[in-house]
Amino acid sequence: QVQLVESGGGLVQAGGSLRLSCAASGRTFSVLAMAWFRQAPGKERAFVVAIRWSGGTTYYSDSVKGRFTISRDNAKNTVYLQMNSLKAEDTAVYYCALSSSSFSSSLAHLSTTYNYWGQGTQVTVSS
Repeated sequence: QVQLVESGGGLVQAGGSLRLSCAASGRTFSVLAMAWFRQAPGKERAFVVAIRWSGGTTYYSDSVKGRFTISRDNAKNTVYLQMNSLKAEDTAVYYCALSSSSFSSSLAHLSTTYNYWGQGTQVTVSS
């Protein structure tokens, strides 16, 4: 089992920045990739970004490319999401996800790729 705990959400003005963290504990030796998804009110959960644990290859959605940066600290089993130039449309609950069963770049954007999920952290961007 793996547990994921997100932190760092909050309220920020448009154009501002926030950094989210997601710490993994438990059977972390089996991590293949971690990702962030988000769900805005009334919308489906959407892929934001993923990072392959070995090698650090990253995969970004077009909506955040150039504004968000994912990074990882292997020693701490923690992934970070630096969010800059935030927009009102970035308002959502952000979920951390982890894959320990399988991972391929072509499927990085699918929620079904990930078998562990955090509880989510709210990010609100005021315009």
